[in-house]
Formats: sequence, C-alpha cells, structure tokens
Amino acid sequence: MDGKVIGPGPYRATKLWNETIKLFRGGMSLRRHWAHFRYYDNSFTGSEAVDYLHDLLRGNYNFGPEVTRYQTLQLLRKFLKAHVIEDIKGRHGTEDFEDNSHLYRFPTLSPLKSFPTRPLLRDSSDLPRLIRWDDYEELDQQENTAPLRSAVMTSDLWNKRHSVAIGDLHECKLIRRKEITPKQVDHIWKSMTVAHLQRVLGLKSLDGVLNTTLVNGTHIVHNVFSVNKTGIVILENKAEDMPYWVVSAMKCLANWPNGNGTKQPVYPGFERDVLRTIADYFQRLREPLLTFHLYEVFVNILSLLQEQEAATEALQVSCLLLPPPNRRRLQLLLRLIARVCQNPHLPPLNDTIATRTLMVQTFSHCVLGSADDMDLDELLSTKLVTFMIEHYNTIFQMPSKLHRQVEEHLSHLKRVQIKYAGSDTDFSASPAFCKQISRVVSEEQKVIGTQTPLQELLEGLIADRELPAKDKRKRLKQFQKSYPDVYHNRFPTEESKSAVIPDKTPRLKPHLMSFNLKKPFQPFQRSWSFRA
Repeated sequence: MDGKVIGPGPYRATKLWNETIKLFRGGMSLRRHWAHFRYYDNSFTGSEAVDYLHDLLRGNYNFGPEVTRYQTLQLLRKFLKAHVIEDIKGRHGTEDFEDNSHLYRFPTLSPLKSFPTRPLLRDSSDLPRLIRWDDYEELDQQENTAPLRSAVMTSDLWNKRHSVAIGDLHECKLIRRKEITPKQVDHIWKSMTVAHLQRVLGLKSLDGVLNTTLVNGTHIVHNVFSVNKTGIVILENKAEDMPYWVVSAMKCLANWPNGNGTKQPVYPGFERDVLRTIADYFQRLREPLLTFHLYEVFVNILSLLQEQEAATEALQVSCLLLPPPNRRRLQLLLRLIARVCQNPHLPPLNDTIATRTLMVQTFSHCVLGSADDMDLDELLSTKLVTFMIEHYNTIFQMPSKLHRQVEEHLSHLKRVQIKYAGSDTDFSASPAFCKQISRVVSEEQKVIGTQTPLQELLEGLIADRELPAKDKRKRLKQFQKSYPDVYHNRFPTEESKSAVIPDKTPRLKPHLMSFNLKKPFQPFQRSWSFRA
C-alpha cells in the first residue's frame, strides 16, 4: 500500500444515474421516423429527447425546476458517450449529441452502471471511540474534605452514601478523571458529530458515505467557536484566506451600488467584469468547497430536501466537517449569491439568462463535485446549491442539540465522584457534576433530592413490627424534630397519626370522665396529663 486513503465510492450518485436512465427509457416516446429516403422504427429526434428529458428532470425532486435546457443537452451528450443511447447507425462515444432532428434510438444492451464494490459492513465500533469517565485518578487526601453530591439522588443511593455514618462502609475516596486535553476535546467533538450525522441522515452505517479517518476534530472545534458576530469563520492563518482583491470584488457586488469606493461603476458592464473576476478565482480552486471526501455526504442530503428541517440540520452538521478555509469561502460565496439575486438595483449580469440562474450555473460546480467527475455532478450541485442559497442564514448555525450533548458529556468527564473502599457499587451512572444555579432552583432541588428517601425512611420505621412501641415512638419523635415538613406531610392530623402509631396514654374510666369542663378551675385537673 502507498499510504493513500481510498475515499468512499459514489453509491448515491450511481443510484440516481440508474434511476434517471430508467425513467428516461421508460417514458420517452418512440415512433417511426423518415430519414435519407428510409424509415426507422422505435426512434426519436434529438430535440424530442431534450424536450422530454428536460421536463422529466424539472419535475423530479432529485433535480428540480432549476435544471436548464442546456444542462439537459449536456446530460444527453453524456448518455450518448456512455451508450445509454446511440444514433440510428449504431454510433456512440465519438459523435456529439445535437438538439435537432438527428435520429437516435436505445441500444439493446443494458446501459445501467454497476455499483462500486462496497466495503464490508462494520459495526458501531468503527466510529471514533467516545472518551468516557473510566480513566480516573485519586485526589489527595486533603481534598477529601468536601465531597460533591448530585443534586438529585435515589433513595437507594442516598442510603448507601449515608451508611458511612453508622459504620456500614469504610471511608470513601474522591476520584476524578485526569485533566482533559485539547486533543481529547477535539476527539470528543469528532466522535459525537459523526454519530449525530449518521442519525440525521437516517443511516445504519456510514460505510461508503464517509471515511471517518479523514474527519478532523480540530476543524470542527474551530468552526464552532472561532467565528465573528455574524457567524463567519475567523482564520488564524491569514495566508489561508482569500486574496484581498477577491474579497473586495465580492463586497463590491454584494453591496451594489454602494460596494465600491467611487459609489458608481467605472464603465458600463463593470459589474459583469467583477462577477467574472470572482468566478475565475473560485473556478481555479483545486477541489470544490465541499471537498471530494464529503461528496457522498452531501449527495445523500439531497434525498432530504423535501423535509426542510431535516435537510437543514444535516447541512448544519455536515458543514462543521469542512476545513475552516473552505467553510469561510462557502459562507461568503453563498451570502454573495443570495444578495445578488435579491438586489433590484443590480443591472442584468447576462443578456439571455436570469441573474439567479446565472449565479447558480456559474458557482454550483465550485461548491459540489466528485473526484471521478460523475455524470450527474452538474445537476446534483445545482439542486444542492439552490437549496443552500435559500437557507444560507440557517445552515451555518450551530446545531443546538449536538452542542448541548457535547457540553454535557464534557461536564460529565470533569466531575468528581465518590468511591467507597471495598464497595463494588458504581456511581458513574449518576451525574454528579456541579454547575452554578439560581437560589430558587437550589431550594427546589433540595426538596426533590431529600423528600423521597426521607419519606421511605419514615414509612420503613412505621412498618417495622419488630421494633418495640416505646422505641418506635422515640425515633418518630426524633424524626419529627429533624424533618418536621416530611413528618407533617405524613401525619397532617392527630387522627392520622393515632391510626398507625399506638398511644401510650392511659384511658380514663367512664365514671371519672363525668366532671363538668365548663365549671371553674378544679385542683385535681393539674394531676392529669392529656396526650393526643
């Protein structure tokens, strides 16, 4: 092996190619045509093929109404070279398809492409491994004085942790994970982003779609945090940025007519020359802005475009994988196209093509393309770029769900835990990290975190039949003094208490209870002690 990493095969693009051919062959009208003093059955003219295929592509959700007649003609020329069609004399490959009355027919051989050999299906362990809490270090003994506890604990966990006070378990130690390095943070972002992308795309595996070894966690972290107020990526190395003259040209066209220093074009057609300057720069890039190794990822997103929310989230996650210079160029380019298409003061940039169509045709292949120059690249890039232009304000926003999941995992790794010597209890499943909260929330969590185990403790004391009544009353009295709220909730009235707790007060005989309580004070009343 020469060390070269082989990227994923173009599975989705091949599938669309075959589906398009099947639709074209299945719906194209065939009839008898005369040419050169003879007739040809089951044939069609070049113009008839362009008409039908153009309507077919515009009505297909994989391509859409942005497909032009010229793009359709280009696709038919690829069909001729790939022997999807042939002229009436059986020629293909060397001839050029023409949009005229020249006759063509379908060959008898199958024109469908075979799918590239798919790598063996790998399980979820093939995804970048997520760093967990298992790697820890013990703290110094002087740090054991202030153990951290979770805000909410189950009664079982509460009893186990407080059992140290009565001698059931040995002294505890605090443990925590080793300091998290920036490299580990990058790896966590990579692992969780790739896993999130797989879920958003609805795939069981990323085999054939994304080579995870080419995903750079540092790029993801940079794209998340190194941005300006408008969300545009800030590059640390200015040499990686676009040349100053390109940025100036983009600002000029995006803010027309207030974009250049003179406030007015220097000569008629100045705005068209500015566009050509920008286009020349992007068309000379070594690879599309979405990169070759992410080609299949973005082609798969095309199947989600009918569900705007899902497609937007998929683009948000996928664009995080881009190298920061590519992400910055893509952001500025899409913003330029959107502003140009919405600017009513900008003169026409072409005499025959609408501005929107012109911008999409000019830059779409600069955004998406495959290293193997797939036959549907132009149509697929047109579809994707059109969607990205319409939603460029949202596709570069940080996916909130992914961000929250990563931050929670990082907080989980940084927390301190309690570990009891000789205990096999694993408390790693319960979150015990700390974060600043308001006083109101703190008081609420105190109630939630203690009420449940205390209630269960009280019920266990009441239900204990082996405990003598005298001892039970003594412990209940101690409980009432320590936790009056819990006690009152269980025994709101004296009757509710007497129903479950035996009363030790002696009962008076009937003839002794015949005194009149309404009479003035009687001396013997001082000798009685009435207990509820």
